[in-house]
Amino acid sequence: MRLVEEFRRRLRAVTGPALGFALVGYFAYHLCAGERGLLAWLQLSQELRDAEATYSAVHAEERAMENRVSLLRSDHLDPDMLDERARAVLHLGGPNEVIVPLPRK
Repeated sequence: MRLVEEFRRRLRAVTGPALGFALVGYFAYHLCAGERGLLAWLQLSQELRDAEATYSAVHAEERAMENRVSLLRSDHLDPDMLDERARAVLHLGGPNEVIVPLPRK
């Protein structure tokens, strides 16, 4: 009987800290690997950086296209741009010119 009482006393003494460690371990795990943990945050940060880089590249390409289009507007037409586009679309050249078609990207 004395052995059972000693066992129960020690079990009560260990139960509180064991539950505390389990609770801390549970929250520590979810802090790191949970759905909204540090690893998920790092992954989202990387995806955000990739998206911003893609946006910058697309935005730069858009500005370049807008610049080329503005050179073809009727209010201030650039003759060189008009000549370049006419030759590209119509596949025409002068009598002494050699046209080398380049593959599209």
